[in-house]
Amino acid sequence: MKRPALVVIAISTLADCASLYSISSSISPGGDVFDGFMSYSIEFSSFPDFAGNHSSPNTYSDALLRNIADIIGSKPYIRVGGNTQDYALFNVSLPYALNGTYDFARSSDYPTTIYIGPSYFESYDTWEDVKFSHGFNLGLGGNNSAGWQTLLDTVPLTCKALRGKLYIWQYGNEPDLFSTSTHGIVRPPSWNEKTYIEQWQNGTRAIKSLIQDHCPDLLDDGSYGYLAPAFAGVGNKLKAPAAWAAGLNSNKDITLFSTHNYISGAESPGVTLQSTLMNHTNTIRSITAHVNEYQSIHSSDPSAPPPIFGEHNSLYNQGRPGLSNTFGAALWGLDFNLYAAAAGLKRVHMHQGTNYRYASWQPIDTPNATLGTKAPYYGNIAVAASLGNTVVSPAAVAHIPPATKQDKEAVYAVYTHNGTTLARIVVINLHSYNTTVDGAGTVSVVDPPPRPIRSFAFTSTGSSDTTPAMKKGTALKIQRLLANGTDAISGITWDGWSYNYELDRGRPVRMGNVTTGETVEVEEQGGFTVGVPDGSAVLIHVDDGDGEGTYDSEGENRVSTRTSADGKGEYMCDL
Repeated sequence: MKRPALVVIAISTLADCASLYSISSSISPGGDVFDGFMSYSIEFSSFPDFAGNHSSPNTYSDALLRNIADIIGSKPYIRVGGNTQDYALFNVSLPYALNGTYDFARSSDYPTTIYIGPSYFESYDTWEDVKFSHGFNLGLGGNNSAGWQTLLDTVPLTCKALRGKLYIWQYGNEPDLFSTSTHGIVRPPSWNEKTYIEQWQNGTRAIKSLIQDHCPDLLDDGSYGYLAPAFAGVGNKLKAPAAWAAGLNSNKDITLFSTHNYISGAESPGVTLQSTLMNHTNTIRSITAHVNEYQSIHSSDPSAPPPIFGEHNSLYNQGRPGLSNTFGAALWGLDFNLYAAAAGLKRVHMHQGTNYRYASWQPIDTPNATLGTKAPYYGNIAVAASLGNTVVSPAAVAHIPPATKQDKEAVYAVYTHNGTTLARIVVINLHSYNTTVDGAGTVSVVDPPPRPIRSFAFTSTGSSDTTPAMKKGTALKIQRLLANGTDAISGITWDGWSYNYELDRGRPVRMGNVTTGETVEVEEQGGFTVGVPDGSAVLIHVDDGDGEGTYDSEGENRVSTRTSADGKGEYMCDL
């Protein structure tokens, strides 16, 4: 049995050089995220790999989804779509789910000529208690007879497959790139918002009519609606504010304003782990562009539906090895998703695909990748733990700026009970710490340098009456997101838990070589200091009145005893 590398952390509090943060005991109401905030988008061509089928369901993927549900109270919502939804045509005679042909001049990561058969829709039956959105083909369906016939043929199959499990519909993926995409241009240079709206509304009217004929219950139950416009970004040829102003939602059938985000590109010049992903200022800048876009729409149309990231991840073009698959990317994901929540995004769908470098897990063995849980998944778990059980206690997130600007640290406060209760504090230390040769994540450095531990000092602006847990002498529980370094691609744990496939097929296993059960004492009324090693994160529990998520389910005890390991070393604090 393969086990993660030893993670040994010695904690020292160095208050003399601590970053200072002031935390309010409450925030304005109305900022709660949606249930299932930590959700996923799965590439259309990869969905059968991730979910399996009737004869061979992918129980490993399901275990990973269940882990998140055990923490936040519901399984992630799954959006099935991406670029390949706009390449997929239907072949009623195809004896298997999907036949894809690769054109390496367009993409080496997914097929660009795709046919799906009736058994494709079996994949929607393999995961219990999951809500799905299905992406229909606008890329070919809007101006191609075969694509239009695919829409007519697949709407009845899809709506029947999604009875009782429908999240929402989507028609077209990233149409703002249809006339410019390097993966295949499907519209002329004259493509504009007006033509897009005409084709989108023509297709959505057909979808509604077909649902009325074949699954009228999906109209009567109020679940009919769309993720849109699902644009790739804010700077492409088509602009979301212009599309909205031109009447995209004139039928009032867009129920979630969906936008997509990638912090940069896998092949973009100058991309590094520290400067691109583990850079809090970069994250703020990227998300703020989307927030500003949405606010411009909402200011002119107050009835605009709430915003989500319908697809996002680290680096577009499926990520880069040594960056998107590292522990540093897990820390980035924790920072990005919590900042998105603080900025008003109500749900996030992190994009996944077979063999994708930024994927949270590889669902099957292929010649290019080994089945298994990848570093970013641990960041997803940490996001879920930060929010807690949002079914029991809806949560809102506040970004807490430091006393002095820092690119390499991020702090968030999580509130429950409509913003009146400070429940948890998240600290992310984004300073890189590498322990492998050239930061490649594979060959360990024989004698790595001591790992710096930086101190974070907190004060609460509330009284002991409003935040009783912050009373002097109180011991606050803490949990850590850890690996041997930000370049690590294995040996990663959340609060001592490993979700490796080879340990228990993705179910949580408590590791005996990681310190757990730590607390930090409130030193002064409303104040405490916590040490956070470079390239790691900590969750501080202030008021968990709603209770913690456990791993007990269906009578199965998945919790083992806590163990600890002592570490020694020299540590420094250099802010």
